[in-house]
Amino acid sequence: MQVRIAPGASEEEAAAIAAALAEHLGDSVDVYVGSATEPTASHEYDGHADGRPGAADDATAADSSAATDEPLGPTDRERALEAEIEDILEGGPEKYREGLDEKLFVRDRLELWFGGEDDAFLFEDGTFAAFDDWHPDGAGEETDDRLPADGLITGGATFEGRDLHFMANDYTVKRGSMAAKGVEKFLRMQQRALKTGRPVLYLMDSSGGRIDQQTGFFANREGIGKYYYNHSMLSGRVPQICVLYGPCIAGAAYTPVFADFTIMVENMSAMAIASPRMVQMVTGEDISLEELGGPQVHARESGSADLVARDEEHARELAAQLLTYLPDNADEKPPQQAGTAPANSPDGIDAVVPERPNESYDMTDVIDRLVDSGSVLELRPEYGKEILTAFARIDGRPIGIVANQPAQRAGAIFPDAAEKAAQFIWTADAFNIPLLYLCDTPGFMAGSQVEQDGILEQGKKLIYATSAATVPQQTVVVRKAYGAGIYAMGGPAYDPESVIGLPSGEIAIMGPEAAINAVYARKLSEIDDPEERAKREQELREEYREDIDVHRMASEVVIDELIPPSRLRGELAARFAFYEDVEKSLPDKKHGTVL
Repeated sequence: MQVRIAPGASEEEAAAIAAALAEHLGDSVDVYVGSATEPTASHEYDGHADGRPGAADDATAADSSAATDEPLGPTDRERALEAEIEDILEGGPEKYREGLDEKLFVRDRLELWFGGEDDAFLFEDGTFAAFDDWHPDGAGEETDDRLPADGLITGGATFEGRDLHFMANDYTVKRGSMAAKGVEKFLRMQQRALKTGRPVLYLMDSSGGRIDQQTGFFANREGIGKYYYNHSMLSGRVPQICVLYGPCIAGAAYTPVFADFTIMVENMSAMAIASPRMVQMVTGEDISLEELGGPQVHARESGSADLVARDEEHARELAAQLLTYLPDNADEKPPQQAGTAPANSPDGIDAVVPERPNESYDMTDVIDRLVDSGSVLELRPEYGKEILTAFARIDGRPIGIVANQPAQRAGAIFPDAAEKAAQFIWTADAFNIPLLYLCDTPGFMAGSQVEQDGILEQGKKLIYATSAATVPQQTVVVRKAYGAGIYAMGGPAYDPESVIGLPSGEIAIMGPEAAINAVYARKLSEIDDPEERAKREQELREEYREDIDVHRMASEVVIDELIPPSRLRGELAARFAFYEDVEKSLPDKKHGTVL
């Protein structure tokens, strides 16, 4: 080593510095004074570190000895820990794993979800939860006291290239029931999701709270009731997707309905506020679990299931497709993809829509000519069928579609359809997904039964959701836009970015037949000649139709534009792109009072 010191140092001082550095650093040292080109003093290292004779020799001997030892590896202590983890990963008793039938064991299910090319199981929290409650008594033994991970797995994973939080019940551990340690893990997972702003995936297969161990988790401030508080805090902040793999009863049934999207699996899933046995005890009703809360009940009757999968693999596919429309959180925009051509040419739109207002047709034939091929994911398709709610893409841009369906009850809006549409609009708005309204409706349904079913209440929710949405909105008057139907479907009064009319469109308080009957019934009845009366009635209808025709609405600038139907896809693509960053605000308040 070479060291240069300040000029003026004596040769003795240079020699002392060289010796001291050599012994301290364990290396030979040459000391240069000032700008000298030759060393003023040198000291060869003699191997005696710190001035202690033989110290370097001892170190060298130790290094030599270590070099000849076997490489360090796991100790018995570490091997014992690995054995404990391996035991935990086996889940509950083997007899319960065998009883799963066609249902996957939870660890195999996680492999299905996170074992693909763009997936990864990143980490697990609380593997040793409740370990001291069952180990070693239940270790390796076929006892019902085994509580590995306390029957609930939580952690972080990458799914289809997106990082998210997850939980999964282990049905082999006391039928996936929830107790203190598992509840704690569930709560921590939710609270961390609030901090990270990442989606949450719930893989539910739980019989509810563990009744014989309820002390410490049921009524506590940080107990199972906090699940639903956290669900509420996460709602609209990050997407929450729930997949049901078994009979989720009582407390376990609330997570699916609190989630933004719920997927049930045929011949496997069920959810209900109480089990069939409890129902029989309380009400005397003898009913099967499938009849009480199976997929078809919640897909068709309650509307609590957004999608129904054929099997576990299909459930994963549906969740993967669903996530492609959603951002990680409410601060981000939904992900875009490369656009593709529609499945059918937009040139056929006008031919699809009948000229006669009362003639039925399938609105999906219009949608397939507007959106990117293969991009439609309809939610709750069996519930409130007279309105379609679906995610799709136009030129690669995710949108939410709310469309009347004339093929179902003439597209009239019934209470269930109004509720479905309101919730869909609310969810799309929460996650910054632009909305497209396709209007062809005679309005809200009338009659005693729909009044009892809450048509006014549910209709109010739909109109409220349309009013409160702040995402870009485009409305297309496809054909009929009668009564309050035009209000619910994003009409001119509801601040859409555009209202576009097709030549088949009509906007009116009611249709010509009803209007003429309401206004001219007495005068028409005074005409004795049936032919003359029919002729006059037809004349009145034609006059009325001229007043409500979309051309007049365009002339009076009630709507923004009247276009040929074949141009509609391009027009919508341009408008959604143009208004992508539009800013819309609501009055300063805590929130509205409509639920």
